Amino acid sequence: MTRVPAPLLVLAAIASVQFGSATARGLFDDLGATGVTFLRLTVAALVLAVITRPRLTTWTAAAWRAAALLGLCTGAMNLVFYLAIRTVPLGIAVTVEFLGPLLLALVQTRRLLDLLWALLAAAGVVLLGLHSGGAAPLGGLALALLAGLCWAGYIVFSARVGALVPGTGGLTVALAVAALLAAPFGLPGASAVVDLPHLLLGGAAVALLSSVIPYVLELTALRRIPTRVFGILMSLEPAAAALAGLLVLGQRLGPVEIVALLLVTLASVGVTLARRPPAEQPEVAAATV
Repeated sequence: MTRVPAPLLVLAAIASVQFGSATARGLFDDLGATGVTFLRLTVAALVLAVITRPRLTTWTAAAWRAAALLGLCTGAMNLVFYLAIRTVPLGIAVTVEFLGPLLLALVQTRRLLDLLWALLAAAGVVLLGLHSGGAAPLGGLALALLAGLCWAGYIVFSARVGALVPGTGGLTVALAVAALLAAPFGLPGASAVVDLPHLLLGGAAVALLSSVIPYVLELTALRRIPTRVFGILMSLEPAAAALAGLLVLGQRLGPVEIVALLLVTLASVGVTLARRPPAEQPEVAAATV
């Protein structure tokens, strides 16, 4: 993957996680939102453990702390977001959730051009959020916002783990921590797979689409681009969520939603094109610490 441009890795991760979320929503009736979360994180941790076989004895104390914090953010983000999409349409939930990464991008911006692109993305997010038509309850929107704050923490600590731990071993440990965090909430619901084993296949698909594939791609990308650029690129999440909602859940887009998604897409393309080559970005190392 080192030959693939980092922005393309981010785009692939975005598509994977949103279609995974739409797939997960279809399992809520049988496993519950927290049950799907626990199953997803547990399967993802086991898959990565088999693949990566991390050498934990060589880790520093800083690496363990970073992986643990990443796991806590990851577990909380997934739990709260799945609770949100029980009542909030996927596209709207992701739009509100994106306020976390967008805030991170605004805090970390160092150039006026980056700030302008972030503000353009914010305009699209606000437009899409305000046009919910009352379809989303306040409690669900609050959960989506809380998930967004956890998402910002995930971005920061994922970059930290990528800088301290080679390969994807840090992600394996983080997912194990996330699964432990989700266990008290999701284990009762996930136990339904004992009587309905076919649900395990659905959980495995969600784990691959929503955890293994996107997290590996994002961790790889964050080693090569600043977290502020990553945060603005993630403004494509609402568009991907809307597309997944349309194809998987049958949610259609209106003219206002299309305009909003064009705004955030333009912001993402703009910041990608305006980004300086890595050789001219001395701040990358500091940004990913």
